[in-house]
Amino acid sequence: MAQLNVGFILTRRFTLCALANFVDVLRLSADEGDRSRPILCSWRVLSPTMEPIASSCGIAVQPEERLGEPDRFDYLVVVGGLVDEVENLHPDTVRFLERAAATGVPLVGVCTGTFVLHRAGLMKGYRACVSWFHHEDFLERFDGLKPVSDQIFVVDRDRLTCSGGVSSAHLAAFIVERHLGQARAAKSLHIMIIDQAMAAEEPQPGMPLALATDDPLVRKALRAMQQSIDAPLSIGRVVAAMGVGRRKLERHFREALGMTPLEADRMIRVEQAKHLLLTTSRSATQIANDTGFCDLPHMIRVFRTAEGVTPDVFRRSRA
Repeated sequence: MAQLNVGFILTRRFTLCALANFVDVLRLSADEGDRSRPILCSWRVLSPTMEPIASSCGIAVQPEERLGEPDRFDYLVVVGGLVDEVENLHPDTVRFLERAAATGVPLVGVCTGTFVLHRAGLMKGYRACVSWFHHEDFLERFDGLKPVSDQIFVVDRDRLTCSGGVSSAHLAAFIVERHLGQARAAKSLHIMIIDQAMAAEEPQPGMPLALATDDPLVRKALRAMQQSIDAPLSIGRVVAAMGVGRRKLERHFREALGMTPLEADRMIRVEQAKHLLLTTSRSATQIANDTGFCDLPHMIRVFRTAEGVTPDVFRRSRA
């Protein structure tokens, strides 16, 4: 019998890569090599209706079992996706999760699966991790709850939450290590070409929390900057994309953040460069290219101004 049994609940329009990353860590740790035999781990996709569930990219997954009793699983993982679908969880699934919580089965929220658990009233008194990209969406929906958006996952007793994407692999590796040992977890990540397991406290790559704001125009502009980080938009193109005048955009940035759009864009790129320096083995030249700097000397000048040290010194000091 498997030593680790995991059930998956998929929301409508769930994120396929978040599910795949989590499952592949289980799959690769469940057997020798990568033969996919569920010997040490088992995993099942659950549903109240058994109808195919479409992911956000359109690919559908066929559930394998009806909900049944939750205590046959060691963990129940809710995989979310598009924010607009958070409200649409089947009532039978909500009751199933409530029974799981009542019997002490740990609940895992992946991507906006954390939103689903909150909406079901199952995160009261718990810390919760959400993606920086959905930080403001979370605040809009849940009064009085402040999510953790500056680390890749959070473990708070019997609630485990992560930001989605590759962080779901790291959370799965944490669970595998807890039950099957560090070697199994490391083997899975290595086969997936992930250098090493990241601790929960590792920062999310994304928007610096210093740029958090309620101003919708500034938030929209910041997202446009972040999504074009390898080829930065000129302020003229940002203004055109926002459909406002340059002076209005600069006024909103000054009032919301106390800085210009150009300074905010520079901060985003420096933070991404810091993340890549700490979590990859890429050369500084490659990182300069990946984060939209003209060349390495340009990144060094901007980085030293922001951090007080060169990228090379920063990397070696944190090694």
